[in-house]
Order: sequence, then C-alpha cells, then structure tokens
Amino acid sequence: MREPELLVPASSLEVLKVAVIFGADAVYIGGEAFGLRAKAKNFSLEDMKEGIEFAHEHGVKVYVTANILAHNGDLEGVREYFEEMRRICPDALIIADPGVFQIAKEVCPEIERHVSTQANNTNYGTFNFWYQLGAKRVVTARELSLEEIREIRAHIPEDLEIETFIHGAMCMSYSGRCLLSNYMTGRDANRGACTHPCRWKYSIVEESRPGEYMPVYENERGTFIFNSKDLCMIEQLPDILNSGIDSLKIEGRMKTALYVATVARTYRKAIDDYQKDPELYQKNLPWYQEQISNCTYRQFTTGFFYGKPSDEAQIYDNNTYIQEYVYLGIVGEKDQRGYYSIEQRNKFSVGEEIEIMKPDGQNIQVVVKAIYDDQGNAMESAPHPKQKLWIDLGAEMDAYDILRRKEAVKN
Repeated sequence: MREPELLVPASSLEVLKVAVIFGADAVYIGGEAFGLRAKAKNFSLEDMKEGIEFAHEHGVKVYVTANILAHNGDLEGVREYFEEMRRICPDALIIADPGVFQIAKEVCPEIERHVSTQANNTNYGTFNFWYQLGAKRVVTARELSLEEIREIRAHIPEDLEIETFIHGAMCMSYSGRCLLSNYMTGRDANRGACTHPCRWKYSIVEESRPGEYMPVYENERGTFIFNSKDLCMIEQLPDILNSGIDSLKIEGRMKTALYVATVARTYRKAIDDYQKDPELYQKNLPWYQEQISNCTYRQFTTGFFYGKPSDEAQIYDNNTYIQEYVYLGIVGEKDQRGYYSIEQRNKFSVGEEIEIMKPDGQNIQVVVKAIYDDQGNAMESAPHPKQKLWIDLGAEMDAYDILRRKEAVKN
C-alpha cells in the first residue's frame, strides 16, 4: 500500500481553509482563467497566494487547475498566467492540453505538472508517455476499473504518481469531455462553461414524426436519461488503498464549505483508521456511512471500479439532490464577551437546535442562546445571507468549526 494523499476541492479561500482544517493532505483550486469550472467562485491571484501560504503553514499542498482544451487564442494568455503561477508557487498545475503542458514546462519548470482526467488517461502507455514529457502525476480516466489501475501501476515507474476520483458527481460523457453543452447552449464544457444539460429532462422524437414529442415516463415529470448517481467509495476504501493509487481525489469545486468539511473529515478518519488497523475501519464503517449521507448527494454508485456500470448507476425519475443538513456558517473569532463571529449562510433563530461540526469527528448539539448584529443589537433570527453576526451557543468553539442544522423530514 502506497502512502495515500487525500485531495480535496475548494471553490474559494474560505472553503480552502476549511478543507485544510478538516483533514486534506492537498487541495485543488481554480484561478480566474483556464480551469473547467468557470461558474465556480474561483480564486483571484491575491486569494490564491493567501490560500497557498495558509495551506503550507499547515503542511498541506495546493494544486491549481489549468485543464481547458486550449484554442489558439488561449495560448498567450496561458503563458502570462503561468508567469503569475511562478511567482506564487503552487505545488502543481493540473493540465489536460499538450500545448498548455509544454508552456508550463518552459515557463515554470520548477512547478510539478499533473495530467488531468480530461486527457483520457486509460492505459499505461499513456502514463509512460506523459512521464517522459516530465509529468509527476497522471489522473486516471473515470472509466477505469481497479483491475486496470493495478495493471497500470505495475507497468509505470515507481515515482510516477496515480491520482483517481473516489467521490463526487459523475459526468455522463467520456472522462468529462462533453460536447452536449456546446451544442445546446453554445457554452463549451471543455473550456470551463458547462451548463450541465445531462441533468435536464428529455423526451424522444420518432424519425418519421418530427415535432411530436413523446415523454419517456419514469414519473409524471418525465425522465432524466443522462443523470448519473454520485460516486462514493467509502465502503470500498480498502480496495482503493491497495490498488496502487497515490492520491484519492474528491470531486466538487462548486460545493459548499459544509460539503467539503463533511467529505474531507469522513475520508480522513476512514483512511487513518484503516492504516492504524483494518478492523478499526470495519468497526467504524457505519459512522462513515452516516456522515457521508449527511452530504448533498444524488444517491451513490461505485462507478467503473468493478466493471462497466449498469442502468442501476443512473437516476431516471428526478435530477434533485438529497440534502440532510443546511449549512449555516463557519465559526470565526471569539470576542471579550465570549461570543463568536460568523458570516451567516442560511437562516437560523434564537432557541433553535443546531449542530457544531468539529474536525476531530465530534458533532455537538447546541441551542442558539443569542444572536447579535455587528452593531451589538440583539436579533431573534438571522435571515440575511452573508450577514456578519455574533452568536452565543453556550459552548466552546474553534475557528473553522462548521455550524449546520438538520433538515426536517419531508413526508
């Protein structure tokens, strides 16, 4: 078993800090250009610099995505962007395009180059090709089984690292290289602007009856024929850890701090428990399963790891997420009164029972005793998103603890 790295996504500086505190070994982020999540908040160069410094202070690495499939007009901008990267020194650049890879090699050779899953890395010949060009790591295509990954490990150099997605949303297209968004909306998924038409509702049209739309009834709303379940390998973690994979990657650069904290904390504990004692992992498996179910998700699948997925990996009757908890905010500093600052994310009220989620695995039930605005005025509730508040929960907290509330069960 190789020493596993837990690689966690971050959509913003705030989420990066949460990922670091809640157990990531490395965090991957996107800048304001050349990544594949144009709709994510992404990082300014100033935030990126601060995030890298924060992560390095905690012994955590930061990788920056530059994984668009570039057109001619992108190349000069890529060169300028990599000059900036050279100044702020992330630990690696994640790249899909060979031309972009070569520019990174010329401009900032001291920064590691990782080859993105977008490059369709499905065999050991491809891994060796990228290694000879100077890649430190290659991300497997999502279509590979664990058996194929083990075979790749056996045919590549020991110092070439393998990174694999083990949790998160699955794309219906091959390794995420989709043309559907471009065709239907003019927004190119391969240049960071995917509109996710795979989650839309569809009908069928028979060739000789143009204009006659026939719904494929899964329920009264139609069917969602491209909508995959989310990947989750928490129950199969021993197989992942013994497959030759170096970096265990979580998907989700557009997710909330609550999602990132929950997934990072759960996989961190599962990895550490298994390395300490496989029986401890088995004993705590129900806890991991419960914690992962607290995330926002679509239902779970093991993807391609055990062979080609069946129709059971798809969700045909809806495109909605399951959400068991509401994200309320991140704990900040403590003042002389003993109150804690929070930038609120969703409404909560005095007298309401909420939960403090801590990096060590504790979930502490508390009652909101008092809420004050930034001028010290008492409030009965916190209805305005991103409002700066001071709260009394009658409990000791630490910076970057997460506050959440369990959703009411809907009948």
